[in-house]
Amino acid sequence: MSDTNELVQRYIAAWNETDPTARQAVLTEAVTDDVEYTDPLVSVRGKEGLDATIAAVKAQFSGMVLSLGSAVDAHHDIARFTWHLGPQGGDPVVSGFDVVVIDGGRISRVLGFLDTVPSGH
Repeated sequence: MSDTNELVQRYIAAWNETDPTARQAVLTEAVTDDVEYTDPLVSVRGKEGLDATIAAVKAQFSGMVLSLGSAVDAHHDIARFTWHLGPQGGDPVVSGFDVVVIDGGRISRVLGFLDTVPSGH
C-alpha cells in the first residue's frame, strides 16, 4: 500500500472514529492543522472545523460508516477517491468523491462532491 493510500485510509478512519479524543489523534496524523474542507454543504478551515463537521455528520447519520468506493487515484501531491456512507455491510445512503491535496505527508485540502444524498438531508 502506498503512502497516499495509507494517508487516505487514516483520513477515512477519522470519519469512522466515534470517540472525540481518538478522532482528534487520527486527524493530527492525517491532516494539517490548517486543513481546508469544502463540500456542497459546508466549508471549514482548521483541524477543529473538520472535526466539528465530522461530529455533525456522525450525529446526523448515527451508526453509519464511511468506506472507500474506489481505489485511490493519485499523482504529484493530489489524490481522488470515491466513498460511501451507510450501514456496515449495507447499501450506501450517501456517496460521493473527494479530491485531496497533500502537503508534507498530510492532507491540507479536501474538495468533496456529493453524488447521492437522501431526500431531507
